[in-house]
Amino acid sequence: MSGSAVSPLDPETFAAVLDALPDPVAVFDRDWTIGYVNPAGARLLGRPVAELVGRDIWVAVPELSGTIFHSFLLHARSTGTPVTWTGYLPPAGCWLQATASVVGDLLHVSTRPVDEPAAQPAGAGARAVADEDGEQDRLRFLAEVSESMIATLDTGETAIRLAELAVRRLCDWAFVALADDDGGPGEEAWAHRDPARRADLETYLTGRLRDTGGDGAMIEALLTGEPVQMTTLDDELVAPSLPTDEVRAAWRRLDTASCTVVPLRARGETFGVLAMLNVGDRSPHTELQIATAVEVARRGALALDNARLYGRQLKVAETLQHSLLTAPPQPDHLEIVVRYRPAASYQQVGGDWYDAFHQPDGATLLVIGDVVGHNIDAAAAMGQIRSILRGIAYDRPESPAQVLTRVDAALTGLHVDTLATALVARIEQPAEQAATGHRTLRWSSAGHLPPALLRPDGTVQLLDSRPERLLGAGSPAPRSNQEAVLHPGDTVLFYTDGLVEHGHTGIDDGLTRLAGELALLADSPLDKVCDQLLDRIAVGRADDDIALLAVRAHPEDTGPAGTSAAQPVR
Repeated sequence: MSGSAVSPLDPETFAAVLDALPDPVAVFDRDWTIGYVNPAGARLLGRPVAELVGRDIWVAVPELSGTIFHSFLLHARSTGTPVTWTGYLPPAGCWLQATASVVGDLLHVSTRPVDEPAAQPAGAGARAVADEDGEQDRLRFLAEVSESMIATLDTGETAIRLAELAVRRLCDWAFVALADDDGGPGEEAWAHRDPARRADLETYLTGRLRDTGGDGAMIEALLTGEPVQMTTLDDELVAPSLPTDEVRAAWRRLDTASCTVVPLRARGETFGVLAMLNVGDRSPHTELQIATAVEVARRGALALDNARLYGRQLKVAETLQHSLLTAPPQPDHLEIVVRYRPAASYQQVGGDWYDAFHQPDGATLLVIGDVVGHNIDAAAAMGQIRSILRGIAYDRPESPAQVLTRVDAALTGLHVDTLATALVARIEQPAEQAATGHRTLRWSSAGHLPPALLRPDGTVQLLDSRPERLLGAGSPAPRSNQEAVLHPGDTVLFYTDGLVEHGHTGIDDGLTRLAGELALLADSPLDKVCDQLLDRIAVGRADDDIALLAVRAHPEDTGPAGTSAAQPVR
C-alpha cells in the first residue's frame, strides 16, 4: 500500500455509505429543512425518507417539537460547537446518545441507541418512565411559556412575563434586555424568585452603569447569537458598574454567584437577551437547563418579536392618524375644541375623524365622521375621505348638502370602496346677525348622529339631523340642509357613536345619557366639557373610537371684533 493514493468518494458513493450506516444520521440547513436523512434515521423518526427530505423537521415530525431533543438541537445550532446529549426520547421510545455539530450553515446530527445508564438503581423500564415523567413536566412548562407569552402584544408586559417564567423554574432572578430599532438599549424587565429581594434587584438594575465591562456576557450573546455562561462572577468586573453605596449594597444583598445569558432571536435577528442568574450556593446551570432555556428563549423571542412588529405597525398607524387629526382653527368669537380617544381593541387606530377649517368666504366648516370598520384599513380609508371632503369643501362656498353630494360623486368616480357616516356643518354670520352676535348653523348628515346644542342655562337640544344615506352608498338621491340659530354662549357638540354606545349602550339610551351629562357642564370651560364627557361616559376600556368636536359662540364683546361676515349659501 506504500505510495498509493486514496481516491475521494463521489457524492453517490458517499451517500450510499451513509445510507448503509446502522446508526441514524441527518443534516439540517439553517431553516431546519432536512437536507439528508439515512434510512436508519427515517426509521427512528417513524417516517419514510421521501416524507422527510426537503421538509421542515418540526413540520414533518411535529411530536419532536418542545422535547429535550428539540432543545438539544437548538442549543447545538446556537453554540456552533459539537454537543453531545444522552437521554430518553419519548416519541421514539428509546434511549439515545446524539452528537450534533455545525459545519458551515449545516447542522450534522448522528445518534445511536444506548442502554439505560447502569448507575441508576431502578430497572430500565422504571428509568424510562421516570425520565418520561420529567419530560412531560418540562413540556407542560414550555406549553405554559407559549400560552403566557401570546396573551399580550405589549412589548414591556411580554418581557416581564418572560422574566417571571424564567425565575419560576430556571433561576433565582432573571433580566430581559431588548435593543431598540436603532440597536441601542431598549426596554428592560426583571423578576426575582424571592419577594424580599425585589427592591434590591430594582435598585441595582436601575442604578447600575452600562458599558463598564459588567455587561460583557450580554454583549457577547447579542453579537454571537449563542448562549454565554459564567459559572462564577468576578467582583472586580462588576464593581465599575456600581456607582453608589446604595447600588453596591443592593448588589451584595443579591448574592449573585453565576449566570447564563441566552440570546433572543427571531426571524433571523438577535434583538435582546434573557439573563438567568443564580445566587448563593445554587449550582451553575446544567447543559439540560441551558437547553431548556434556549427553548424558552426561542418561544419568548417569537412573542416579543410579534409585539415589536405590532408596535412598529401601531406607531406608523398612529403617526398617520395624528397627521390627519390636526389642531382646529380658532375663529373670531368662536372657540373650537377637539378630542380623540382610540379604541383599546383595534390597534388604537380607527376610522373616526374630525376636521375644522375656514372657507374662503370667511365661514367656518366643521366635520365629524366615522368610516365603517376599525384598524389600519379604516384609518387609511378615513384619510382618503377626509382629504377629498376637505378639498371639495374649500373649493367653493357651498352648503353642507352640496359638499356631501360632491364627495359622494368623487368617491364613486375614484372607486373608493368604503362607507362612512359624516356630518358637515357650516357656521355663517351675515351682516344682519353680526349686530346681535347671532350666527347660523347649517348642517347636513350622511347617516351621522345629531349634534347636541347646549344653551348657557343648561338646556340641551338634540338637533334634528334627518340622517340620510352614508357616504359611499352610491345613491343619486339629493341631500338636504338643516339649520339653527346660535346665540352668544351656545355650545354645539359633534361626536361619533363610540361615545353614546360605550359599554354596549343602545343609541337612544346613550343619547339620553349624553344629554344629561352635557346639561351639568353648561358653566364649564369648553376644554373641561369635552374631558368631563369622556371621563364620565367613556369609563374604562373603550370598544370603539371616540371623536369629539365642540364649538362655543362667545359674545361679541368678549373677544376681538369679527373680521368676516360670511353670507348664507343654499
